[in-house]
Amino acid sequence: MDVLLLERGNELPRDGSTLDVQRVFGAGEFLAREQWVDRRGNPLAPQERFNLGGKTKWYGAALLRFGENEFGPDPAHACRGWPIGYQDLAPYYARAEELLDVRTFPIEPDLQGIVGRLRQRNGDWHAQPLNLGLSAAIADDAVEARRFDGFASARGLKSDGETSLLSHVRGLRNLKIVTGATVARLLQAPLNAHAIDGVQTTSGQTFRGRVVMLAAGALHSPRLLRTFVDAAGLASRLACSDAIGRHYKFHVLTAMLAFSLDRKTDALCKTTLFTNEKMPHSSVQPLGHIDGELFATEAPALLPAPLARFIGDRVYGFFLQTEDGSHPDNRVHGTARAGCLDYDLGRVPAARDEHARLVRTLKRDLLASGYLPLTKSIGLEGSAHACGTLMAGEDPSASVVDADGRVHGLDNLYVVDGSVLPRSSRVNPALTIYAWSMRVCDRLARSDALSAQRLRQQYHEQRRRSDDDLELTAAAHPVRT
Repeated sequence: MDVLLLERGNELPRDGSTLDVQRVFGAGEFLAREQWVDRRGNPLAPQERFNLGGKTKWYGAALLRFGENEFGPDPAHACRGWPIGYQDLAPYYARAEELLDVRTFPIEPDLQGIVGRLRQRNGDWHAQPLNLGLSAAIADDAVEARRFDGFASARGLKSDGETSLLSHVRGLRNLKIVTGATVARLLQAPLNAHAIDGVQTTSGQTFRGRVVMLAAGALHSPRLLRTFVDAAGLASRLACSDAIGRHYKFHVLTAMLAFSLDRKTDALCKTTLFTNEKMPHSSVQPLGHIDGELFATEAPALLPAPLARFIGDRVYGFFLQTEDGSHPDNRVHGTARAGCLDYDLGRVPAARDEHARLVRTLKRDLLASGYLPLTKSIGLEGSAHACGTLMAGEDPSASVVDADGRVHGLDNLYVVDGSVLPRSSRVNPALTIYAWSMRVCDRLARSDALSAQRLRQQYHEQRRRSDDDLELTAAAHPVRT
C-alpha cells in the first residue's frame, strides 16, 4: 500500500522549549486553543495539542493494559462491552509494548515511604510497579527526568507515536507524511454513496485514497464523520448515524497534592500504581516531578516565589482516575469548526460516587500518614483520556464501528483512535489505542493481501480460459502453409 499520513500540526521543536515550564504550562504555548462550548453554552477550551506524534508526545508515559474483565459489560457501572475480548488484543498489546520499550523502574525512596504508610493505615491499598514508556537513560538526565509528565522530550527519551513508531518507517518509499494539514471534510466517492473517496483540507487540497483511516481523536473524528453523513444524505440510511458522537467518556479525574515537611529526593516520582479493593473501577498514580517552578503555575498569583519553591520541594502529586460509565447524552456534536461537549457527571452516578469515595479515602489515609492533601477536580478541559464517541460494537444501531474498526455501513472508512473504546478502564488508555490500531491495520493488510490474491487468481483463470479458447479455435480452423 501507498500510505499518506496527514497531520494537523507540525513537528515539535527539539531546542528544549518543550521542557520549559513557563512556555508549556505558564503560557500554554503548545496548546491548540480551540473554542468549544459546554452543554450550557459556556466557553470551553479543551487542552488539545496538534503536532506530529499527537498527544503521546505530552502524556505521562504510563502504558498499561486493560484488565481481561474490562472488555466485558458492567451494567451496574453503566459500562458497555467490547465486540472483541482481551485475547484478541493481547498479541497487539505485546507488540506495542515491544515497540514502545515499556519498562518499570525501582520505586524511589520517598514514594516507597508513602506506599508503606498507606498500606500500614489501610490494607485495602495495593501497589504495583507502573509500566512506563521511558528510556532507561532518562534516569541519567536530571532535566528530562523532572520534565516528562506533561512535557515533550527533546532527546527522544520518552516513547511516543513519533519516536517509537513513525521513526521506524519514515524512510520507506511508500509512506508520505504531510504536516500542517487540517482535514476539513471527508469526500464521498462519485459512484458509491457508501464509500469515502478521500479528504479535503482547510487549504483546499484534496487527497484521494482507496482506504481512509480516521485518527483525529474522540473530539474531532465524530464531528468529521457527522458532517460527512449529513452532507452525503446518509443520516437516514446508516443505522449507526444516531450513535455518532455519543457515549463520550474521559475518566472522572482529580489531581491531589500531598504536602510534607520533609524535602523530597525522588527524581522520576512516578514509578508505582495504587489500587483499592473497595473501588474496582479506580486507580491512583503519582504525577511526575513537581518543583517550585511547576507548582507556581497552578498556585495563586499572589503566592511569593520563595514560598512556592518551599512547597514545591516538599509536595508529591497524585492522579486519581475512575472509569466513567457510558450515557448516550454525554456526547460531542457540532460542525468540524465549532464543537459542543455535552457532558454531565450526574448521568453516570455510579462513577461519580465511586470517585468521591476514592478521593475521601486517599485524603484520609494520607492525612493519617503525616501528609497534608489538597485536591483539584479536573474538568472538561482535561481531554487527555477522551474516548467513546465512535464506539465499537456488534449492533450497528448502538455503535459506530465494527470489530475490525470499519464504520458500520461504509465500505472503506476505518477508525483508529480512542473514540472507538467502549470502555476506558481504570488506567490510561494510550496502550490500548496503540494495540487497537495495530490490530485494525493488521487485519486490513491481511484482507488486502487476500483480495490481491483473489484478483491474481481471477486474472490467471481468465488467461487460462482465453488460452483454451485460442487452442479450440486453432483446432477447428487449422492454418494452411
